[in-house]
Amino acid sequence: MKDIMGMMKQAQQLQQKMQDAQAEIGELEIEGTSGAGLVTIKLSGKGDIKGISIDPSLINPEEPEMLEDLIMAAHNDAKSKSEAVIAEKMQSVTGGLNLPEGLKLPF
Repeated sequence: MKDIMGMMKQAQQLQQKMQDAQAEIGELEIEGTSGAGLVTIKLSGKGDIKGISIDPSLINPEEPEMLEDLIMAAHNDAKSKSEAVIAEKMQSVTGGLNLPEGLKLPF
C-alpha cells in the first residue's frame, strides 16, 4: 500500500511538471527566417503566428510566388525550431521517459 501512495505522489508531481511545461511552452516565441533574413515569422509555442516581417524589397506584384515560397519557408523553419524546443522541454519533464510515438500532448 505504501508503494501505491508513493506512485500516486510521483504521478501528481509529474502532472504538475507537465502543467508547468505547458505554461512555459505557451509563452514561447520562436522565430523562423528565410531569404537570408528577408522574411521572418514568429510563432507561439502553440504554433500560432505572432508576427510576420517582410523586407519591402521582396514585394513585387510581378512575382508573388517567390514571396509566398519565402513565407512558407520561414514558417516551416519556425515550426521545426518550435518542435525541437518543445521536445527538449518535454524530455526534461519526463526525465527521458520514452513516450509512445504519435502521443499527442495537449499543447
